[in-house]
Amino acid sequence: MISAGKKFREALINNKPLQIVGTINAYCATMAKAQGIQCNYLSGAGVANASFGLPDLGMTSLNDVLEDARRITSICDTPLLVDIDTGWGGAFNIAKTIKDMINVGVAAVHIEDQVSQKRCGHRPNKQIVSCQEMEDRIKVSVDARTDDDFFIIARTDAFASEGIELALERAQKYIEAGADGIFIEAVKTKEHYEIFRKNINVPLLANMTEFGQTELFHKDELANWGVDMILYPLSAFRAMNKAAELVYKTIQTEGTQLSQEKNMQTREELYVHLGYYNFEKKLDQLFEKDT
Repeated sequence: MISAGKKFREALINNKPLQIVGTINAYCATMAKAQGIQCNYLSGAGVANASFGLPDLGMTSLNDVLEDARRITSICDTPLLVDIDTGWGGAFNIAKTIKDMINVGVAAVHIEDQVSQKRCGHRPNKQIVSCQEMEDRIKVSVDARTDDDFFIIARTDAFASEGIELALERAQKYIEAGADGIFIEAVKTKEHYEIFRKNINVPLLANMTEFGQTELFHKDELANWGVDMILYPLSAFRAMNKAAELVYKTIQTEGTQLSQEKNMQTREELYVHLGYYNFEKKLDQLFEKDT
């Protein structure tokens, strides 16, 4: 049986570039698959925001993220990339994180070089660890994996605080430590992407998150600049939130949701994505046997 990591690597080979979309829960993952998406993503910020109502400031645990990942992989076989922040601790903690992610069917992770009390990658005053400490995080991750195809991406937040030369130097050292891919956070221009592409020899990830420091470039532009993976971490989540906010406001102000019904997914569309009728048919067959 092909592993989740192998599926991710095949998707990366077969898609130029590979678009990776945020799926905040299992149902979103099934909808993404229905649209032909080849790789799903679970954001650490998304888990904190959606599952716990908390900001992305390192307050959720491995088990919190692991549970949301398990729910997605148990219902959807699309490869899943998971944000594991800084790995939740020292060497043994990071090793456990990698093994646990593989055990629940995750295909890939990205681990970052911020301090444990991390911040959103597009916020000011980020603090990063030494290059050596991040190299150690990567080495532990690589050593801990029980599937050689499990894909480990090193994310660096050094670009915003140290500049492109030092960020590039870090990326090169992270690759030497065993990283399968590089995620440069808060990159701003075509020239920046092209410099990284010219100087690193592993797949490069671009983060197309809304309302941040990076312009929302088109996938064809990014591909031409040497980007291999494009991440849309919370796009659907933000749209869902705005829609929900509007429905709540409408019910409160108008006394009915009727004006918003046209914007809702229908019951029939929900049933199609869930495979509801197949379950119902199975129930009917079981009851027929009992009678």
